[in-house]
Amino acid sequence: MLTSMFRMCLSEDRNLKAQPEHIEGAEEAAIERLVATRWPLLVDGDRVNTKSEDGSRACAAYLEALDTAAQELALDKAARNYRESFTVNYRALFPDEARNYRVDVLEAAFEQYAVIWVNGDKFEFSSEAMRRAEALQRAWWELGSTLERWTKAKEVTVETYGQPQRVAVRPTRAELQSALMTLDFAWTSFEHKYIYELIAIEEKARRLLVQAIEQEHRVRAQEVQEMNSLPLHRLPEYREDQRLLVACVAHLNSVANVSRKGRDDLSVDIFFDAVATLQRCESAESSKIVGNAENLRAARILATDVVESYEAMRVYLREVESCLERVDPHLCNNSGLVARLVDWEESWEMGTRYMQNEALLAAVCGLVAEVRAAQHLAPSLAVMCEECDVELFLVLPRIMLLCFLAMPQQYEELLRSLLPHRFIQKNDDLTAFELDTKLTNFVGVFRRAQQVAASMEQGSREVSTARMAWELLLQRVVLGPGARDSIYSCLTPEGREEAEAVVECLIHELEPWSMEVQRHCPEDWNQCSAVLVQCLTRGAREQRDDIPFSV
Repeated sequence: MLTSMFRMCLSEDRNLKAQPEHIEGAEEAAIERLVATRWPLLVDGDRVNTKSEDGSRACAAYLEALDTAAQELALDKAARNYRESFTVNYRALFPDEARNYRVDVLEAAFEQYAVIWVNGDKFEFSSEAMRRAEALQRAWWELGSTLERWTKAKEVTVETYGQPQRVAVRPTRAELQSALMTLDFAWTSFEHKYIYELIAIEEKARRLLVQAIEQEHRVRAQEVQEMNSLPLHRLPEYREDQRLLVACVAHLNSVANVSRKGRDDLSVDIFFDAVATLQRCESAESSKIVGNAENLRAARILATDVVESYEAMRVYLREVESCLERVDPHLCNNSGLVARLVDWEESWEMGTRYMQNEALLAAVCGLVAEVRAAQHLAPSLAVMCEECDVELFLVLPRIMLLCFLAMPQQYEELLRSLLPHRFIQKNDDLTAFELDTKLTNFVGVFRRAQQVAASMEQGSREVSTARMAWELLLQRVVLGPGARDSIYSCLTPEGREEAEAVVECLIHELEPWSMEVQRHCPEDWNQCSAVLVQCLTRGAREQRDDIPFSV
């Protein structure tokens, strides 16, 4: 009796297995949609193209259909509780235990990036991550083969309960369930390993920023501790900690500052020189000697920029510490960091060029003072400065050349920094130079014009006539030929024609030199003119404290 019952059950089981499992209704519609979204996928050999816009869009639609089909077939999901230990950024991408098939995860599996470069450093994924990527690829293609069988299904005649019926031979429910679940488990296995290793790589990539934050803590701790003690800048320990912090900032700059040069050779000496310059400016102001503060105006602005840009960088480090998870590990993608580094590099680069060279700094200070004096003679120059008019950048090199011609020793360093080929080194002395023939002749033309103009001025004393001659030349280069009548009206009638001819000859000689200053090394002149404009207009640059924080 038991034997016959077992045989009956066995016979019925064989009949069931021989019959195709039917998928109908919503389940069938989900599979049909999955098949339909599979065809637009762009495939390059054995890889799915996800990098193009069309390829990514098609892949996203297919992955969404995968999720829908799995839900309609009521398939169990692979466990995804590992996502709970993801960082904040990745928890935002994977907020729960839903399947959440993402195109970028699939792309990583197919591309199998064994090595990635972040901030100039090389990072490698483990061989286990690569093995799981290969397993996901196999599951992907196996599901594709199963779906292809679905589309190529043919109708055949089968007997059901003794009656012939025409049915389509398609993959069975069990086959579809197996293919979908195999893909899901392979997907979670790769996703788990890949994201964990990405998190580890990103943590290492942010290490440059973390090191700078830690070093800023050390500097700040000393500043708080020594607040009522000796001047900090005299303490060797403090100077060393500042050196290390500047080195951290410079390293960050070389990696993240893609908007400028990304220099890593700007040293802490620039900062200490700026502090010393500010102290010198304060002493000059407290002395109340007429002209002292004005003559150091440019020095104060340059030094203030160096100190403030550095302090702004330190403020950024303190603020970003509380939201490190928001920092893109590719540091150059963080706009707030890049903006601070750009400001820091620009300010310190100018500090290196102008503050660490006393002769050059003195020349810039003198030039700024002369331009500001010229603004009183020609109010239109003040308007040019305030509006940064194009004409200003034609006038500035002319005034600079006039200053050099009048006082070659004071302005030699400035002109030599812009036209080095016009200065010939004397013998083996690296600090002594003489003018080339053309520049020497130009100085002679200037002196002749100055002498003639001074002799024709309607002044009573030699000093006043010399100054009036200088002011006449300044007005001529600022106001241009259209104001000649008013400019030369101060000359004596009998000598005006000769003086005017000599001065106009000088102006004619001046223009090619002005063009040479601007064109010989445009980068150097642009930097020099930027310093001059900054010192002549709003004083210090935009208040950095007013800039809202962004990562």
